[in-house]
Amino acid sequence: MTLRAAIVGTGAVAHLHAQAVNADPRADLVAVSNRNAARRDAFADKYDVVGRYVTIDELLAGEQLDVVILCTPPALHLEQALVAFAAGVHVICEKPPALSLAELDEMQSAADAAGLALAVVFQQRTGSAAAHVRRLLDTGALGRPLLALCQTLWLRGDDYYGADWRGTWDGEGGGTTLGHGIHQMDLLAYLLGDWAEVDARLWRLARDIEMEDVSTATIRFENGVVAVAVSSVLSPRETSYLRIDTELATVEVEHLYGHSGHSWSITPARGVSDEQTSSWALPAVDEPSGHGPLVRAVIDALSTGSPLPDLVTHARRPLELVTAIYASATRGRPITHASLETDERFRTSLRAEVEDLRPTR
Repeated sequence: MTLRAAIVGTGAVAHLHAQAVNADPRADLVAVSNRNAARRDAFADKYDVVGRYVTIDELLAGEQLDVVILCTPPALHLEQALVAFAAGVHVICEKPPALSLAELDEMQSAADAAGLALAVVFQQRTGSAAAHVRRLLDTGALGRPLLALCQTLWLRGDDYYGADWRGTWDGEGGGTTLGHGIHQMDLLAYLLGDWAEVDARLWRLARDIEMEDVSTATIRFENGVVAVAVSSVLSPRETSYLRIDTELATVEVEHLYGHSGHSWSITPARGVSDEQTSSWALPAVDEPSGHGPLVRAVIDALSTGSPLPDLVTHARRPLELVTAIYASATRGRPITHASLETDERFRTSLRAEVEDLRPTR
């Protein structure tokens, strides 16, 4: 069986999905949609796609599809996912999957009710090195994890915020914490598990936007690990950095938008034997992170009727973490996992109060 796939939205990230689908013989990219005719046709021409539509409604009416890939702004994800599920089509959704926990819950409920898959793209989870480090942590080979750093230090200027939906609560749903930092925080949670408490601040230091351009947070995980997370769009030397200190080693990965085995290092503590250190060696066969392995994992599941793998589930956990950062910054106190679930304001919207420290001119 060959899965018939379509892409909604033809921006930059859509190219990564098109390449991933085209690389897998079990799927065909048969249609795309975009309201902008020139962009739609240029994208379809590049990937030799026959079906070309203005809206997702027209696409679903005109094609027999197995899966639709949403590469649209996050404010559109809920409506588009619900339409796809109503048409009996599986959904792969780019991050952030929704503008709130309530929206994500509605999407997941609709998928479950229809017996369909909702796969969310957090591609930093993928790659052979990340899987290897997760196994080492899960099995206790590195000892108990204690402390972590999670930094998403990127640079986005006026050109980035030129699109009318960027830099607004209604269009993006949140600032750099939701739009950028969520990737590394998802990888952190993928490695460490569920979170317990968040204490955070939001800052608007330089960009003329409605939301934060910097956030800082202290995260306590259920296993006792304390992590410090920083997200920024003001950082000239851009990097994505994760560090986990355990009883026996320091695990680090530094990259920008994707990692490979060369991006990771494991430094043993003093006194750890060479024999033990050698057992931590990263895999000789290295698959980098990216959309390719993630889309392949979804196709594996859909082709065999198997449950979706961890690589594309647990989308609620990183969105919970991000939501807790906005809630903590506005409430002025730490937010626990339990208290977040009863906070109706932040369950339905991330709109928060942002400290404005720009100098008076």
